[in-house]
Amino acid sequence: MKQALQLRLGQHLTMTPQLQQAIKLLQLSTLELQQEIQEALDSNLMLEVAEDADSENQAKTNDTKQESGDASASEDRPEQDSTQVESIPDELPVDSGWDDIYENILTSGSSSSYQDSDREQELGDTGSESLHEHLRWQMQLTPFSDTDLLIADAIIDATNDDGYLRAELEDILKLIPEEREVELDEVEAVLHRIQNFDPPGIAARSIQESLILQLKQIVGESAENDTAMQLVSEHFDLLANRDFNQIMRKLSIDEESLKSLINIIQSLNPRPGSHITSSKPEYIVPDVFVRKVKNVWKVELNADASPKIRINSQYASMVKQVKNSSDTTYMKSHLQEARWFIKSLASRNETLLKVATCIVERQRAFLEYGDEAMKALVLHDIAEAVEMHESTISRVTTKKYMHTPRGIFELKYFFSSHVSTADGGECSATAIRALIKKLIAAEIPNKPLSDSKIATILLDQGINVARRTVAKYREAMTIPPSNERKRLA
Repeated sequence: MKQALQLRLGQHLTMTPQLQQAIKLLQLSTLELQQEIQEALDSNLMLEVAEDADSENQAKTNDTKQESGDASASEDRPEQDSTQVESIPDELPVDSGWDDIYENILTSGSSSSYQDSDREQELGDTGSESLHEHLRWQMQLTPFSDTDLLIADAIIDATNDDGYLRAELEDILKLIPEEREVELDEVEAVLHRIQNFDPPGIAARSIQESLILQLKQIVGESAENDTAMQLVSEHFDLLANRDFNQIMRKLSIDEESLKSLINIIQSLNPRPGSHITSSKPEYIVPDVFVRKVKNVWKVELNADASPKIRINSQYASMVKQVKNSSDTTYMKSHLQEARWFIKSLASRNETLLKVATCIVERQRAFLEYGDEAMKALVLHDIAEAVEMHESTISRVTTKKYMHTPRGIFELKYFFSSHVSTADGGECSATAIRALIKKLIAAEIPNKPLSDSKIATILLDQGINVARRTVAKYREAMTIPPSNERKRLA
């Protein structure tokens, strides 16, 4: 095949390293941003934490003096040729990266990784004990034979995080080596011993069995407790279907006695393993505070969400003093990276505040009256108002939280689709969900509202929604259907 040179013209979109960094910071949550800033402080000698409110202004002053090459920025700073500092580019070419301009930047992040590794070793695993670890700890304290230990370990492995055994005993038996000569009865005997472990109701094969195991631990001489055991063990299907009249007839009890029995059963845990978890708590730090001052809603960024950083003037001044070319390149690379990082942070804060302010202006009714007054709002509405792209609005509202007098909400909470009303207006999906929740909360206990009835009530209020839409919103709020909400008056 003959080789040849060809010249082609084309257009394609590329992003500068500065824009890539700005987009990355924009989509980070507050906790992730704090970590990113700490990594930047650890890896870049030109960055430092500003200790007072005036430090940021001082940093800007020092930065301006550096760019102008003013040798009088410091009294003890010797006069040097300022061409080295001025040679730092303001913008990188779109087809270049950090490493293409500054080779020494490859090693700038190594110390940060090492320090992060040390920090993780110092802190250790702060997670709580898992359910399997909790069960195995009890297994080791129980006098099991070697064969029974194998069976018990297999049963614990087959227990899910909710505390239920999700494997058949026959399948567990197949996991035991044949030379052990284990029978199915022995597997079931070990299971019964594990079901006496903490938490109560563990390793049950159904919710009915779990409730029976829990009742066994609280049943005493009281006839009421014995009746509760009889209700769960013999009439569980009637209880699940809320057929209260049939239950009272089967057990020969009155309505007050049935209420007492249901209270006992509702005090049990349908997911016995749920309160023993190894997951770490996730903390929410609000990015924006909203408060009402003299009948005006004020929006401000959380000043404590991230540390204030600035350029270290002492190290920045050394760029003009260093004679070694490799050292000069190294320091210039860190200085320019620090400037871009601070600029990206400022851009992130400005965009976040602008978007949050626009959201508050559109959702004042929600702040005043609650969910029922939430207006329909989509990303395109905010994008037009702040003159940004919808993708930017999506990034800035993801994992960002707003602290309001009504609670802490993710910024995406304020966006919802709309439904047309009878008078030609619009009602947001959030407001409809709030209305459905309010109607269900006020319904008659023994005559709950069906989805069709709720749709009819909403139609009377001018909101035209279908029954399946009501069902969708109800399921999204984890509210059971009407036949499962029926309870004694």
